[in-house]
Amino acid sequence: MPSQFFGLNIAYTGLVSAQAAINTTGNNISNVETKGYSRQEAIQKAADAIRTNTTYGMAGAGVVTTAIQQIRDAYYDTKYWDNNADLGQYNIKQYYMKQIEDYFTESNTVDGFTAIYDDFYNALSEVQKSAGDESIRAQFISFAGNLTTYFNEMSTDLTKLQEDTNAEIKNKADEITSIATQVANLNKQINVIEINGVTANELRDQRAILIDQLSLIVDVDVVETPIYTSESGEQLSGANRYNVYIAGQQLVDCYDYNSLVCVARDSKINQSDAEGLYDLYWNDSNGLEFNLYGKNLGGELKGLIEIRDGNNEEYFNGTIQATTVNTATIGVTADYLTDMNKGTLSATGVISLNYREYEYTGWSYDAVTQAYTFDIDVGTDPPLAGLAGKAAAIGTAVDYQGIPYYQQQLNEWVRTFAQTVNEIEISNEEGTDLYGDKLTRSGTGGLFFAENIVNNDVPYIFSDYLPGMATTTSTGDTYYQLTASNFTVSYNMVKDAGKLATTTDIANGEDAYDLVTELLTVKDDKDKMSFRGCSSAEFLQSITSDIALNANSSNTFQANYKNISNAISNQRLSISGVDNDEEAINLVKFQNAFNLASKMVQVMTEIYDRLILNTGV
Repeated sequence: MPSQFFGLNIAYTGLVSAQAAINTTGNNISNVETKGYSRQEAIQKAADAIRTNTTYGMAGAGVVTTAIQQIRDAYYDTKYWDNNADLGQYNIKQYYMKQIEDYFTESNTVDGFTAIYDDFYNALSEVQKSAGDESIRAQFISFAGNLTTYFNEMSTDLTKLQEDTNAEIKNKADEITSIATQVANLNKQINVIEINGVTANELRDQRAILIDQLSLIVDVDVVETPIYTSESGEQLSGANRYNVYIAGQQLVDCYDYNSLVCVARDSKINQSDAEGLYDLYWNDSNGLEFNLYGKNLGGELKGLIEIRDGNNEEYFNGTIQATTVNTATIGVTADYLTDMNKGTLSATGVISLNYREYEYTGWSYDAVTQAYTFDIDVGTDPPLAGLAGKAAAIGTAVDYQGIPYYQQQLNEWVRTFAQTVNEIEISNEEGTDLYGDKLTRSGTGGLFFAENIVNNDVPYIFSDYLPGMATTTSTGDTYYQLTASNFTVSYNMVKDAGKLATTTDIANGEDAYDLVTELLTVKDDKDKMSFRGCSSAEFLQSITSDIALNANSSNTFQANYKNISNAISNQRLSISGVDNDEEAINLVKFQNAFNLASKMVQVMTEIYDRLILNTGV
């Protein structure tokens, strides 16, 4: 039979539970503006009934508050993290594509390629009118210098942008490591608390905020599994194993975490890459490389990688044809590998042969066999044997038109244009300057365009180049060495405008201009010079069409993912967010519950007063 004070104990449980609910409601109200706070709820259940040994059997024993529980839906968390990775990626692309777009913009106040190219040809038209006038020749050479400066500056701007993205990749890697450290520490604190049967709501909120931040940087997958006290899995310990994966690779394993370190490359992948681009490695005993190009990568990190390394999938790849002790001959088929004006190979670097990396110290290309021969530094690795028919590659296919792609486009135009103009100027060594001297390829001033690289005051002038030549080497003085960054007017032309060839026969007089007439056709005649199937003058339209497409795509996707993010955030908040009206109703509801429990205490007090003071013998 229950005690005479059983009713008072029931009233007491009602008071305690109502007080807990009021306190929880107050905590929700005070955190209504706290970022990442999840609404909490006091979970109540009927207390275990007791046996009364009476005809009515069991008697209820009041109420018990079992937990103060977060109201949070893991489904919406996962949706938010997945969308956040896409949003982060396109935030980055939108930002950097806007900068690239600005570089190539031309307007009434900003002279771009079209205006500078038109000035170049207008000046050339003036030379046609007075080919023997050195001042007009000098003016034309000056406008040619403006053209080369345009490409120099464009290449420099793109290189600086690549360096900026590279630095930001390091910042993101450091941020990932910092978040991993905090999550691992929170895992330990949460388990210490929850192993005693208490839910660490506030710490769980802090951890969720960190995962929100991480999901913007890189795609995130979270797995939380309970830890049992026995191998049979019958008894829960209260602790959980909380693991975090990024790009399919483990970042946090409960209390342990992996950190990322940046390692600068010793060599370039692409000829026009900035120096010291970073690769990421796990800072653990294995020191494995973090896969920056995997299909699972997302977030801001993916956006940065695609801007920094995007090559439109045009990377060096082929099949090993033959090997010797220190060489490997690679057959290729792609037109961007067989046309040296489109080439991007660095003079030295790292090549993967049958998925094993070797350093190469130079290369040559044979246009007849369409094969590259690399000089391989095998070091302590075994000799190159038995690799015929296996795959070879330098770098990785990145399906985006990033900075390497635009650098390659600049280089291709510059090489093609310089080669076309120079060959007209030389005219098989028939081009004649104002002094009656025949221009020669290896002479002191035969070529109009050259590389801005001076060796003992004598610039490289493509002396190793011959029209239709079959072999190109990594160190030869050929047009392969010419890039947008070193494109310049020949030093000798700048010093002496009289060395400009305007005719193939000076006997026709100083004002003869047959070569000038031919040079004028280069602007619009696709038979003279073609770039991506267009004329040389349509260079900017070709590039800006790519940029506009990528920029528009970034803007569209960024806006879409932003809208989706807002929608998911609203769904999350509808479940886990604090609603002022709802909490106000709860406050009244639990206040009434507390008042009723208090009323019961008052009633029981009167009963006990009557029982004790007014009953007896």
